[in-house]
Amino acid sequence: MAGKSGAEAAVDETTEPAPRKTTARTPAAKKSAAKKTSTPRRSAKSAVTDLPVLEKEDPWTPEELAEVRTELEADRERLQAEVDEAEADLAELMRDSGEGSGDDQADAGAATWEREHELSLTNNAKELLEQIEHALERIDEGTYGVCESCGNAIGKMRLQAFPRATLCLTCKQKQERR
Repeated sequence: MAGKSGAEAAVDETTEPAPRKTTARTPAAKKSAAKKTSTPRRSAKSAVTDLPVLEKEDPWTPEELAEVRTELEADRERLQAEVDEAEADLAELMRDSGEGSGDDQADAGAATWEREHELSLTNNAKELLEQIEHALERIDEGTYGVCESCGNAIGKMRLQAFPRATLCLTCKQKQERR
């Protein structure tokens, strides 16, 4: 009986999942795969023409958007190198902090200040990296240039000067007043 119940269990396990996979999952997988491959192509082609601009600004050209993307990617590489170096320096400072048992208060204070300074620089660079990644995602999604607060255009000139901007000037000014 144990063999029968095991065989029956095996038959039940193989028969139940198979219909679910063939009837529900296979067509959905094909549809989602088709959507995933076609959507980025459409958004990549129309992303440049669909990006919002202010009234008196010319629409984005593919070259302008490529220039912004190149600048963001270069900043990302530079900042990632800075973060890696700062994290290595911070790890070294943390290792060295245990060896200072004979240091006087001034040495201990200087070491603490140096650690805090290095940690602050690292956190700032990481925050900038996140902003850059977010800007690159927005370019890929076709939402680059849309204010995340009000939905209006950020402005092409503003984005060319500050490619990580996520707010229009009005919303940014409101944010800074708070």
